[in-house]
Amino acid sequence: MNTKEILSLAKESIEIEISELQHLQNRLGDSFIKAVEIISHAKGKLIVVGIGKSAHVGNKIVATLNSTGTPAQFLHASEAIHGDLGLIQKQDVVLCISNSGNSPEIANLVPYLKEYSAALIGMTGNMQSKLAAQSNVVLNTHVEKEACPIKLAPTSSTTVQMALGDALAVCLMEIKGFRENDFAKFHPGGSLGKNLTSRVEQFLSSQKPQVDQNAGIREVIISVSASTHGITVVTHDGKITGVVTDGDLRRMLMKNNDISHITAADIMSPNPKTIEKSALAKDAMKILKANSIGQLVVTDQGKYFGIIDLHRLLEEGIN
Repeated sequence: MNTKEILSLAKESIEIEISELQHLQNRLGDSFIKAVEIISHAKGKLIVVGIGKSAHVGNKIVATLNSTGTPAQFLHASEAIHGDLGLIQKQDVVLCISNSGNSPEIANLVPYLKEYSAALIGMTGNMQSKLAAQSNVVLNTHVEKEACPIKLAPTSSTTVQMALGDALAVCLMEIKGFRENDFAKFHPGGSLGKNLTSRVEQFLSSQKPQVDQNAGIREVIISVSASTHGITVVTHDGKITGVVTDGDLRRMLMKNNDISHITAADIMSPNPKTIEKSALAKDAMKILKANSIGQLVVTDQGKYFGIIDLHRLLEEGIN
């Protein structure tokens, strides 16, 4: 195949899947609504069952549901008929995924899935299948053709299954009133969770440079130089009055031949940007970016508490 043929085949594959997704969209109706209602009212969890490629889709659906507030667990069809049916409790709802709806494992398993659960939802592309016949609700994932060249490998069918699983998750999220803070509870380790939950005090610098506003220039230079951030906070009577940066020192040296009389108050930038230690780290990042500064003064009930640095936040994935 030449490059033109490769691109043409790829575009055709995507176009077929887009077409099948549009068919799915047009089919959505009462069965989908009923499935959402059954899952949302379930007293137990959602058990997702599948085999083959549908098993991979099922695992993804379970992961999405768990991360968006709907407790779910995957059960492999071949394992279910060899002891794992004990996973299903009477208050649970089962979502069984099978394109044909007639594979031997699924056909043998369906009666037990229905008997042992509160309700059985079938997701199948064959509305005349054994799975469809025994399900309380059937979600139709029929496709006219697979996207692969020989029209056999699961491509369009798995895409449709995945999209329908996402649609279920999205609707269930809205019904449960699932919001950003809820999402963050289930993603504490990643950048998403950090951005939604991390507080400023978690990323404070180990250094706390500080001078009084009446401090002489030698003391100011030592304080700024000792700080890896190139900044010191100027205070007086417990209040923050300004900051002095290495840039302020350079400008001072360029303007003055005699610096012996200069104090921190003479060269400081007054009214520096501050943030409370309990604020979200993402809010600190917003202030840093909006003002094109590298450090932010952190306070505790208005009193100087420390320094937070732009680069530290970036390293931690805060944006």
